[in-house]
This record gives sequence, C-alpha cells and structure tokens, in this order.
Amino acid sequence: MATKKIRLTVGQALVKFLNNQYLEIDGDEHPYVEGVFAILGHGNVTGFGQGLQEDPGHLRVYQGRNEQGMAHAAMSFAKQTNRTKIIACTSSVGPGAANMVTAAATATVNNVPLLLFPSDTFATRQPDPVLQQYEQKYDLSLTTNDAFRPVARYWDRVTRPEILMSAMINAMRALTDTANTGAVVICLPQDVQGETFDYPEYFFEKRVHHIPRRVADAGEIARAVEILKSAKRPYIIAGGGVRYSLAGEAIEKWAVKLGIPYTETQAGKSSTKSSNPFNMGVGGVSGTLAGNEIATTADVVFGIGTRFNDFVTGSKEIFRAEGVKFVALNTAEFDAEKLDATRVVGDALANIEVIFGELDKAGYKTSDAYLEEIKKIKADWAVEHAKITGALYTGEDFVPCVPSSTDKIINDYIDQIGGTITESNGVAILREEIDEDAIVVAAAGSLPADLARLWTSEVPYTYNMEYGYSCMGYEIAGALGSKIAEPDREVYALVGDGSFMMLHSEIPTAIQENKKITVVVYDNTAFGCINNLQMGSGIESMATEMRYRNEETGLLDGDYVYTDFAKIGEGYGMVGYTAKTPEEFRAAVIDAKKQSKSCLIDAKTLPKTMAEGYLAWWHYGVASTSKSEATQKARAAVDAKLENARMY
Repeated sequence: MATKKIRLTVGQALVKFLNNQYLEIDGDEHPYVEGVFAILGHGNVTGFGQGLQEDPGHLRVYQGRNEQGMAHAAMSFAKQTNRTKIIACTSSVGPGAANMVTAAATATVNNVPLLLFPSDTFATRQPDPVLQQYEQKYDLSLTTNDAFRPVARYWDRVTRPEILMSAMINAMRALTDTANTGAVVICLPQDVQGETFDYPEYFFEKRVHHIPRRVADAGEIARAVEILKSAKRPYIIAGGGVRYSLAGEAIEKWAVKLGIPYTETQAGKSSTKSSNPFNMGVGGVSGTLAGNEIATTADVVFGIGTRFNDFVTGSKEIFRAEGVKFVALNTAEFDAEKLDATRVVGDALANIEVIFGELDKAGYKTSDAYLEEIKKIKADWAVEHAKITGALYTGEDFVPCVPSSTDKIINDYIDQIGGTITESNGVAILREEIDEDAIVVAAAGSLPADLARLWTSEVPYTYNMEYGYSCMGYEIAGALGSKIAEPDREVYALVGDGSFMMLHSEIPTAIQENKKITVVVYDNTAFGCINNLQMGSGIESMATEMRYRNEETGLLDGDYVYTDFAKIGEGYGMVGYTAKTPEEFRAAVIDAKKQSKSCLIDAKTLPKTMAEGYLAWWHYGVASTSKSEATQKARAAVDAKLENARMY
C-alpha cells in the first residue's frame, strides 16, 4: 500500500509537526508546544516565518525584542509549567542566532527544556558569503550556529528537507528526557526552509510523549534504605527534581512522619511550604542559620533531585560530621553518583514513596532529642529572620554585611542618591504586601541570597529563581514567561540595577501582550554582590560601582551616577514609581497591585545591606600572592577551609 504524502515546505512541515506534539504525565494530556517566540529577519521570515503566518494551528506567535531575552522568557515559561509545556524560539542568521547561545547554556545548566530554531547560512553555498555569514576559512561547513554545540543537549542541522523528520523526532526525545533535558537546537539553513518535499502523512500524526515515573532498581533502593535506617541525624536536600516531579507534598508528609529536617535549593524552593516545621529554609552558601546548623552536623545527607552544586554544598565543606554518608536520588545517573553517594536512579516522587515507606514499615523515626533540637533551631532562626527583615538604616548603629571600608560608600549613596532602603528590609516589605500566590522571578547578584534566606512561600511554585547559571538578564524576561504560563497570578521581577541594564528588552513584549508584570529594581548603583566579594577579599572597589570617572585619579571613583529607572519604565508605557524610603517603597508596592498594566518600582537601596551568610563557605579564587595584608588573610582563610572540604 502506497504511503500517503503531504507536499509542504520545510517551514510549513515544521509548523504542522509542532502542532501535533502532546505530553502526558499522570493521566494529564495536553499540547506540548504552546507557541513560538520570533524575531524575524531575512534568515527566517520567508521560510519558517511563512509557515507560521500561513497556517499556525494552535501556535501563538510572540514578537521578541532580543533573542536572548525571548529565549529566557521561553525557558521561564517551561520552568513555571514544571517542564510540561514549552514555547519554541526562532531567530535570523548570524548575530540573532548567536544572541541565543547564552540562553541555551542557561537552560541546559538548569535542566529546563528550550527549543531553538536559529536560521543558518545557505546549504547550497551558492550566494556565500551571505549577509551576516561567518566564514571559517579552514572549514566552510562551520557557521555561527556551531557555537551552540557545547551548550545543547541535542544539536542538528537540516541541510536537506527530509532531515527534518529525524531531527525533530530526536528533538522531542531530548526535550522530554527528564534526566538530560535542556537546550535543543535545530539549525535551519535559510534556503532549505523554503524547499518543498513530499512528507509521509504519518510524520504529522499526533505524538504523545509520556513522562514515566521510573522506580529505581530494587538493590539501589535497599542500599539507600539501610543507610537511612542507620541515621541518627538525617538531613534532606530537596532540589529542582522535587519540583519537576511534583514531590513537594510527599517531602512534607514524610519529613513530619519520620522526623527528618530538610532544606530546599534555589531550584526546589516553593515546592513545599515554608511553615512546615521540618523546613529549615535553604542550606549552603545562601543558606539560613537553621539550614546550615542542621547540615554541619548531619550524619546522613539525602539529596533528592539536586546537582549538589557549590552553593548547595558550601563548596563541599558544609557537611562536617565525621563519616557523613550521602544518598542521592536523581533521574540522572551523573548527578546520583556525586559525593560518592549511594545512588538511586529514578523519579523523585515514585522513589520517595518507596524509600520512606520502607523506613516507616521498619518503625524508623528520629530521636526525641533530635526533634527538640530541630524545633529550637527553627525557632532561633525565626527570631533572627525577624531581626534581619526588620533592620532599618540607623546611621552609626547599622552594621553592613561587609563592614570594612563601607562607611564612605553608604554615606556617599545617601548624600548623592538619597535612598535609605536596606535590601533585606525591601525584600521583607515586598513579601508582606504582595499576594501569597504571586510569583517572584530573580537570577543574579545579591538578591538570590536574600531571597533564599528570607523569602517564604506557602503556595507551590511561586518562586522562579534561575541560579544554576546565575544569568544576569533572566529576571524581566523570566517574569514575562511566568506570566504567560500563569496569566491569573501577579508576577514580580526582582532585579538589581546592573541586571536591569544588561537586559530589559522584553518589557515591550509584556506591554504588547497585555501581560502585567511588576519590575522591582533594587538600585544600589553597583554590581553589589561582586563589590562585596571584591572588598571582602581585601581588594579596593574597582569597576563594580556605577561611579563617574575621576579625572584627577584616572579611576572610576567619582560621584555615583544617578539613573531614573522609573522614567525608563514610563517610557515603555509602564506605571513608574520612585521609592527612597521603606515607607515610600511599601506605598509603591501597594499601589502597583491596584494597577491593570505593568509597573516598575525604582527602589533606591543602600549598598552592603543584604543578609549576612551563616556558617557556610564559598570557594572562589583568591590571589595566593599579594601586597595587601587583607588579601593575604583572605587567602589564608581559603586554605584553612580547603583542609576540611571534600576534594570531589
């Protein structure tokens, strides 16, 4: 019997294929690809773009403004839907494609599916070099798009129309692989996009991609149970895998029943309620006092859905108990074997129920003494939390997070900018005033540490932090992606002034789509986090503050540069607010909630006023030879910590 065929261009066939991809998890089946973010140029407007215009099906086309920004928005959309839906992205050739490389790396590091269609140069090479073509003289097969190879989970180039079929089938495989998802890059030569081919009809049949809940090997489970049964001071780390597996409620249930304290990572935060008596906050470099007190004395650490990065493990130094053992549950074998852990490879929710169920059958529960200790540690943290979030600037009595050499920085800021909001108090005010189900989005600088320690979440999946790559510029685009995913919730982008200046291009798309987002710019006129790191290591401030060039010294140590971020927002059509005091900031947050269109709050925030670290250490490269006594001391501290840190 002859195969029925459909005559389409590559661009048209791609659109038809995307319309027929579905995802199923736990019985819920729905379309997988919601739409396409597009910045159209000569490389894609007449090919893929023509297909999207002529017969888009259910796909909604969003007009991006910056290729990196729109890809960040797509990534955030996927994260907010817990990786059950995606929005694809298409760019023109050359610089448009190159702009998406950063977003591809961000998605892959965070294990978030991101489907990219960068246009490519001509497969025939007839008009080479075409506009925006990068020619590598030793290999003409290389193009700008080869830069995606190191940061993609799957990469392909459609140099002939029929290649589209195997390329897209493999693209869907990689995107829906819970262990190895990330950026998938399908390069589309601009001539091939418009070429016609007789595609078999079965290529366009409805495909349902089933997300399995794999139970681990019985031997792996048995070994994990034995180690956990021996624990006197167990400790759970709930990572992003807990969120994507929808395992938060199970963690809460079993933590209470078995008496096991836990922390959440940046990726896992808001999977469970902050009020759960066994939720100790976040552990590691950005950890709470409670989380790190538990971590330092744990005899068995159970990592669930975490990559054990340096912030989670305190550069492998936070686990200080002699003979501490590790168990790691992860869908990825690579992450399940870190720290010499006893591995359990499989779905978080399915295997939590089995492992903790076995512990419960064996009558396991932590001791009354440990339960009392947990209760006291959490109560002590509540007192400390209230102290930090309520801290206001009080002149000489205020202790900044980097005490040395900061008096002039703070005084200059007050004199020249006029702000007296402390960062931690600003975070607390926002938490007090916005809705419990509102979503906060952040990524880089000092804000992630403050949010990890101080933000509380009682509604699931209201915390969207990109901290695997800590990519400046994710915040505002990420807020747009979250709003598209959850249109009935308020969404807030929490961003420093440095990140705002790097990338706020998707504000016009939010305006265009009538998707209200509220951007809160914590303006300390600096890359404050790195300035803290710089000065805390005995290095004078250099190129990390927004100051004028001082012609007398030749350095960037003049007055602060004042930026009116509220006016920038107003220029885009947002409602703008400038707040220089905690009272003004609170009033702005309250009024912004009443608005129907996007808002920007310019919060003039004192430098050096983030929350202090607790018990943890972060390993970064400090000069081993220096004329500075302060730098010498900083290096000595690094060497001392390395004596106790695990080497791998």
